[in-house]
Amino acid sequence: MKKFRYFCLSTLLALGLGACSDYLDINDNPDNPNSSVPSAALRLRAIQANFVDAYESSGTRGCWITGNIVKTAGTAYNDYIVKWMPQSASVTWPYQMWFVYTASNLPDLFAKAESEGAWHYLGAGQLIHAWGFMTMLDIYGEMPYSEALTSSITPKYDDGKAIYEGCMAMIDEAIANFKKEQPVTAEPLSDGDLWNGGSTDKWLKLAYGLKARWMLNTSKRTDFDPQKVLDLLANAAQSNEEGTIMRYVNSNLSQESGLQALQFGNLSNTTSRITKWYLDLLTNTFTNGSGVEDPRTDLLVPSAQFLNANNQLEYRRTAGVDLYSNIRNAGGPVSFDVFSSDKETAVKFLDGKILDPVRDIWASGTTDPARKGDSIYIPIYSENLSWITSKPGDPKDDRYIANRYNGNSTRIISTGTFYTRADAPGHLLAYPEVCFMKAECYFRLGQKGQAVQEYKKGIRAHMELMNEKLADYDQSIYGKQVIPAEDIDAFLASAAVAQNESEITMAKIMQQKFIACSYSIQNLNDMRRFNYSAGNIKDFGVVYIDYGRPTEFDAESARRYMSDSPNDTRYWFRRFQQASLEQSYNIDNLKASNKEALELTINSCPVWWDCASDEEYYSYIK
Repeated sequence: MKKFRYFCLSTLLALGLGACSDYLDINDNPDNPNSSVPSAALRLRAIQANFVDAYESSGTRGCWITGNIVKTAGTAYNDYIVKWMPQSASVTWPYQMWFVYTASNLPDLFAKAESEGAWHYLGAGQLIHAWGFMTMLDIYGEMPYSEALTSSITPKYDDGKAIYEGCMAMIDEAIANFKKEQPVTAEPLSDGDLWNGGSTDKWLKLAYGLKARWMLNTSKRTDFDPQKVLDLLANAAQSNEEGTIMRYVNSNLSQESGLQALQFGNLSNTTSRITKWYLDLLTNTFTNGSGVEDPRTDLLVPSAQFLNANNQLEYRRTAGVDLYSNIRNAGGPVSFDVFSSDKETAVKFLDGKILDPVRDIWASGTTDPARKGDSIYIPIYSENLSWITSKPGDPKDDRYIANRYNGNSTRIISTGTFYTRADAPGHLLAYPEVCFMKAECYFRLGQKGQAVQEYKKGIRAHMELMNEKLADYDQSIYGKQVIPAEDIDAFLASAAVAQNESEITMAKIMQQKFIACSYSIQNLNDMRRFNYSAGNIKDFGVVYIDYGRPTEFDAESARRYMSDSPNDTRYWFRRFQQASLEQSYNIDNLKASNKEALELTINSCPVWWDCASDEEYYSYIK
């Protein structure tokens, strides 16, 4: 296998090459960390923890494009992603977490594992290597790859095809190493594995699942064969127990704080809201939807406590921010933290009821009359136990409590959501996604009966997988109760779910996959594969119903794109511009990688797998 040399990009940039060399020159004293002392187990734990930050922070940025979540009004860098006008600074974190904190440590893991014959650790490192670089391809397109982990501080760029093929080959190497017998002198994989408990069987299922996911991403290509994806999926997870999940903890212990959910880290503020488009998916109130509410709704969107007309506290669900309205161009929604004590800024309505304007609604932190109602848009934020235990409130309750801010009330401002709590499970590649991949492939092959079976398996599997975590919570806490089995059965038998071959559509499959993968970068990949809501992929029709470019993407910002027609590839968001570190320190190679690399139009330039052929791809970048 190719030998990689250690390359620490952030240290080189921040401290200079000499400082990095001095650090690596220390002796192999076990009390002083260096590149040769840590065991393979210690290395893998840190690599896994940092990788999920890179991967899930990519997913969070994808959510601001796909329409799960939105920011409150403002000019913060991440707010520009919501507007489809991302700045380089807003997309640098995934790059930094991958190259600086994760990939730079892989060569030493490879060397350590090879020297000890720890083939399972080598396989894990190779899988993460492939997964990380494929994620970089997904979000940035062209990227340093073959020279990325060498001694070069200005590594050349590889095109998307080379990166894709390299990652697929690396996964094959990982599979081969997982199948090897390790010598008894090597550390068992269980000593360092945060994801799969040392089960090489689960790692193999993950590897085959990733290969299938990445092959499915090439569905636009003229040589795409869905049967090959199904063949790979036959070796992937076949139950919830076989999926790969990062199981985080919510702790006030400093040594465990790094194991709190990365979605919490990415969304740990009061400025993130659910969109109307996402809420409509769950309530099936999109155009021609069934109107049957999904039993996951109040688990995946937040609620808050309000006083009703009888002076009793009750929970009410958030409204969804409509990205296709003028709300954000008009300065909303605005943030709010505390209850109102000012009748002039309090809202006098909610759900059509006239309520006490002081006690029932929180102040929006603004005197703008148009924004007085923005407190109906509830934050998706949940508390971190390290905050709660140092503030008033119940230390076992990680919901967002008002007295965290003003000390005057213990009302719940937000229940948070299933995926945004500090101990939310990271469904890295879980069984429900496998089911939906199978459903899509069977549908493409015309085997609609099997497509229906896998589609319904996926819905049930996701609800049951959520229940595994929900069962850990106090069942008296609103928004954390398990989904009753009878509710799952009723929903699967309802008009919201396709029951037979005549009812199944690609839109129904992808609606349920979107919900099951709510904060995954894969949703952005899938939307690109189907050209969002253009409806021009095969005879599938409009797959993402009611989806469109946000209203904020106006004529002035449209200069970033090359088309005003939804049927044109260049109408839609296709990639993020390159990270600021590359623009600052590797500009010549960046410019050579894509003729639009420094142009405003780069956000609509398809990555390699998003093209029908190599010829199409190279016509964009050369």
